[in-house]
Amino acid sequence: MLALMTTSSAFSAPLLSFRPPPRLPINRLRLHPRRHALFRCDAVSEIAPAASAAYGVLLLGGGAFAYARSGSKGSIYGGLAGAALMGAAYYLMQSPETMAAGDAVGFGSAFLFACVFGIRLYNSRKLVPSGLLLALSLGALGVFYSAYLQDKV
Repeated sequence: MLALMTTSSAFSAPLLSFRPPPRLPINRLRLHPRRHALFRCDAVSEIAPAASAAYGVLLLGGGAFAYARSGSKGSIYGGLAGAALMGAAYYLMQSPETMAAGDAVGFGSAFLFACVFGIRLYNSRKLVPSGLLLALSLGALGVFYSAYLQDKV
């Protein structure tokens, strides 16, 4: 019975009819893929100034709250620095000539604060406030990155 199964022609017929898929012409292949924005919205460039203002206010409020609660001077200085950077980004985003620079300043400062809050979350293992501020910083990072890609194109 085993000899009949191995010598049967049912196994060899599908192998003979297999054809590989057609190849794409070389001129249609992309050597440099285009970068796509994280958020597929045409109005991300219009949302970015409001996001920078809101993010700056939240950083300033969080720093003031931490200073009032525990007397931490580092928190108030960090909140003031974040609010100043976001204020500069907001100001630069108001002009079409400097909009990409404002997006870059916002991206850089959001990246800086995402790194700071990521380190604090790793060291403290407490979700509040480091985890929430890390999530907020990553969201702002995505908005500024998408706005920068839209403004540069």
